[in-house]
Amino acid sequence: MSRRVSTGLLAASLVLALSGCGWFEFEEREAWRSEAEVACFARQEVRPTAYMSQRPRLDGPGTCGIDKPFEITALLDGQVRLKQEATLGCPVTAATERWLEEIVQPAALLYLGAPVVELDSGSYACRTRNNRRGARLSEHAFGNAVDVMSFTLADGRRISVSSGWRGAPEEQGFLREAFVGACGPFTTVLGPGSDSQHEDHFHLDLARHDARGERRYCRPQIEFDSRLDDPQPLIGASLPGVSRAYAPSAAVPAAMAPVVSPAPLPGLPSLPPLGARSTGAIGAPLVPPAPVGGVY
Repeated sequence: MSRRVSTGLLAASLVLALSGCGWFEFEEREAWRSEAEVACFARQEVRPTAYMSQRPRLDGPGTCGIDKPFEITALLDGQVRLKQEATLGCPVTAATERWLEEIVQPAALLYLGAPVVELDSGSYACRTRNNRRGARLSEHAFGNAVDVMSFTLADGRRISVSSGWRGAPEEQGFLREAFVGACGPFTTVLGPGSDSQHEDHFHLDLARHDARGERRYCRPQIEFDSRLDDPQPLIGASLPGVSRAYAPSAAVPAAMAPVVSPAPLPGLPSLPPLGARSTGAIGAPLVPPAPVGGVY
C-alpha cells in the first residue's frame, strides 16, 4: 500500500515539475513547420554567412525545437548586429531581414536621419505563451518568433519600444512604421496596447492562423499613413497624427490618445502590405480578437 502511495506521489510531483517548466506538453509539432522550413531552404531565402551559421537540429524538451536552426550574431550581412545572439529557424530569419531592409531601415532614415545598426531582441525559448502554466507553446519554442525591445542607430541613439511609442514625434513615427509594416512579412504582430505583456517590445512571429497561413493577427489596430515614399526626410518636421508627448494623468485630446486595441487611433492613417500597409487592412483578413495572451 505504502509503495503504491509513494509511486503515485512521485508521478504527481513529476507532472507538476514538468508543467511548471512549461515542458509538459502534449502538442504535436505541426507538419506545416517542417514544410515551411523546407520551402525556405529551397528558395535559398537564408544562407550561412560570417554572422549566421547553421546548427544541428534542436529537439526538445517536449515538442520544442527547430529542424534547421541558425545561430545569428547579425542580420543583413552584418549591417544590423544583435545585442544577444539569436537562435532562429529559416522562415522567421528571412521575414526579419525583409522587414529590416524594406521597412525599418527606410523608416529610420526618414524619421531619424540614421540607419539602425543594432537590435536588442529575443529569439528561441522553450516555453508556453506568456510563460503561463497550461498554455499552448509559444512560437518562440519553435524558433519562429522574434521579440524586439529597442533599435540602436549609427549615431548612438537608442529607440526603445517602451519609451519611444509615446515619446518624441520622430520616435513615434519610426516605431509606428516598423510596427504596421511588420504586418506584411509576419503573421502575428503585437505591441504596446495589445495587452499588458507587450508594453515594452514588439512580438513578431509566423504562426498559422488559418490552414493556408494567410491570416494576420496584428494588435493593437491603429490607423497610420506610411510616409516611406516621401522624398524628404522628416527630421524636425511636424508629423500629422503623432502626439508630442503622453502623460497618463493629463487630459489628452482624442487624436493624441494612447494606442489601445481594438479601437483605432484617430488621426493616425492606414497601410496594406508593402505598398499600403495598415493593421486594419493589410490584404489578408485579420483574425478576430482573442483572449489576452492567446496568440503569443
